[in-house]
Amino acid sequence: MNDIVRLAGRPVVVGGGLAGLMTALELAPEPVVLLSAAPLGSEASSAIAQGGLAAAIGSDDSPELHLADTLAAGDGLCDETVVRRIVGAAPLAIERLAELGVAFDRDASRALSLGLEAAHARRRIVHAAGAATGRELMRALVTAVRNTASITIVEGFAARRLLVEDGAITGVLAEDGFGSTVFAGSRVVLATGGVGGLFRDTTNPLGCFGQGLALAARAGAAFADLEFVQFHPTALDGLLRPMRLVSEAVRGEGAVLIDETGRRFLADLPGAELGTRDAVARGVHRHLARGHRVFLDARACLGKSFADRFPTIAGYCHEAGIDPAHEPIPVRPAAHYHMGGVAVDREGRSTVSGLWACGEVASTGLHGANRLASNSLTEAVVMASWVARSVAASPEANRTVSALSQAPTRPDPREACDIVSSSLGVLREGTGLRAAATALLPIASGNSPAADPAAVALMMAVSALGREESRGAHCRSDFPLRSGVARRSRITLDAALQAAASLDTSPIARSA
Repeated sequence: MNDIVRLAGRPVVVGGGLAGLMTALELAPEPVVLLSAAPLGSEASSAIAQGGLAAAIGSDDSPELHLADTLAAGDGLCDETVVRRIVGAAPLAIERLAELGVAFDRDASRALSLGLEAAHARRRIVHAAGAATGRELMRALVTAVRNTASITIVEGFAARRLLVEDGAITGVLAEDGFGSTVFAGSRVVLATGGVGGLFRDTTNPLGCFGQGLALAARAGAAFADLEFVQFHPTALDGLLRPMRLVSEAVRGEGAVLIDETGRRFLADLPGAELGTRDAVARGVHRHLARGHRVFLDARACLGKSFADRFPTIAGYCHEAGIDPAHEPIPVRPAAHYHMGGVAVDREGRSTVSGLWACGEVASTGLHGANRLASNSLTEAVVMASWVARSVAASPEANRTVSALSQAPTRPDPREACDIVSSSLGVLREGTGLRAAATALLPIASGNSPAADPAAVALMMAVSALGREESRGAHCRSDFPLRSGVARRSRITLDAALQAAASLDTSPIARSA
């Protein structure tokens, strides 16, 4: 049997990235347990974020303009009420981070420096340390968390299961390499990040392969929009994994995409290099598929100032033997952000009593079918405040803990990664999605280390198969048009298992 730690009413926040740290800080002075598999911030996507936080701060900007850009990028699937609420709260979120010690980039007058990124009509991106925003966020917030007496930090424990009785949370089963421990409590916040580690080409830490989604799935939670995975169009093309990101801010400063002949092949795309991420990623993907190479050329716009403006990216390039002041940077699309996740309400509550989700693991309705650049860090900070308020207002329930006799095996995503990478990429089609779901079904139904990653991948594949249209980041070669009716998808693990079991994998004949 497992050791049981009774938390005396303290909620548990699972995850040491931006969403988890902010939720714990916003709960203060209420005591909270912060559970992290790795040292705080060290394996979180937040730590390597280059883009900043979008907020309507400039004198020529407004929340209404930010709203319009977000809705346009989301391609009909955003929840407008949620978008309006989050973009309205964004400027105060920047102030809150500054209070916590984040050193944002400022101009000579000490006003916040505002950058431009794709599909934004105004300069509204707040950065720190140039393109090292995530690193600065983690530095400041980890320090703040470690200095907050009400936060009990438990590092080195990986959550393996959520314990549920009668449809309600009773605790978290976690493992530390020596054994398993149950943290008994009726309030849990998932802040575990995304699914990029399920893809061979990804900018995410390889340990981010949907563990939080698997926890929620095994607990019976509902999910929304799992088919929508954003591929960043400009990851540094090379052998290193995770792939280094060449921030959109470089294109915001005027860098252009060219091929090996020097041709600017996306010049006719609406917005050109600053079109929506889904459109630019598809353009780059298709050009690569035709046998070309693709480069980001910043020589004319930045030249020798590249390293001053983007020191982190310059460092990545130099590691790869590239001088961006004098050479174009080889790039290709890579899985970057998951718009789908645990279905939550406006306070971050899931469909399981006692379970909240915050950050990339959640689907709030902000991003729709295609996240607007730099909205995700903003969302995590804003939602953390509302999640914390909701958790604090929900009294601890006295529930019986029935511990599992053994923790599930440490998950291994490699088997699912092979299937996901070939079927759920930038371009998809029905035959490949059906084959993927059929291959994932027995793995997800089993007890091997591949089971949990396969369960997450299965839900994504079934959701993608059900969306017979091309919208935002979900592009079906067999359904290239966008449906006239916009609908968000919903799924549970049980529903995905049933749908996959009933699939006919024989090709579907189509009339001309």
